[in-house]
Amino acid sequence: MKLENVIPWGRNFAEYQAMFNLSETDLNKSILGCGDGPGSFNAEMFQQGHKVISVDPVYQFSDAQIRQRVEAVYDTVISQVAEQSERFVWKNFVDADELGAARLQAMERFLVDYDQGKKEGRYQAQSLPELGFADRQFELCLCSHFLFLYADKLSLAFHLASVEELLRVAAEVRIFPLLNLMGDRSPHVAPVIEQLKQQNFQVRIETVSYEFQKGGNEMLVITS
Repeated sequence: MKLENVIPWGRNFAEYQAMFNLSETDLNKSILGCGDGPGSFNAEMFQQGHKVISVDPVYQFSDAQIRQRVEAVYDTVISQVAEQSERFVWKNFVDADELGAARLQAMERFLVDYDQGKKEGRYQAQSLPELGFADRQFELCLCSHFLFLYADKLSLAFHLASVEELLRVAAEVRIFPLLNLMGDRSPHVAPVIEQLKQQNFQVRIETVSYEFQKGGNEMLVITS
């Protein structure tokens, strides 16, 4: 993984709560955040006394390197969002500038927490489809903006192996969103659901209150 290929983009606790329909009971579970990137969910959860371990290959880099990359790509990303504003639902944010301010705030909270969190094992440089955790180490896994979203780059085989691995380490897995980068339902969703049902997992698509990509207000919930 090369830093120049990374597009760091951070989401906050409130967004995670909405994206994954997180109840108070959920927040008190042992949680694995998969693909959390430079978001502030872990930092905010830690401040509230909750248990989260976040994994992402970007955690192999230092806080200074991540900050430098954030600064390098920020203007480009925000300008692209502004140019394609019709693809998004402007409910939580007025415009691209307000979105950008929220992202920078989340990433700043992450960067302030990052070094200490790495020492405590809350941020670990790991990547799917193989994770270094024990079977059922977590009660809940949250996978945000990774699986399904990058359907053009990640194969169905990768998705199946990754979901299988998440179900090995967690009793329940939630994946959001179910769209690809173009805003269409990811082509991997249906075959992943079919494979999981054949393996006798309980699978459902659940509507959530969060929607930024148009039509992106659903998550996949998988339990054994």
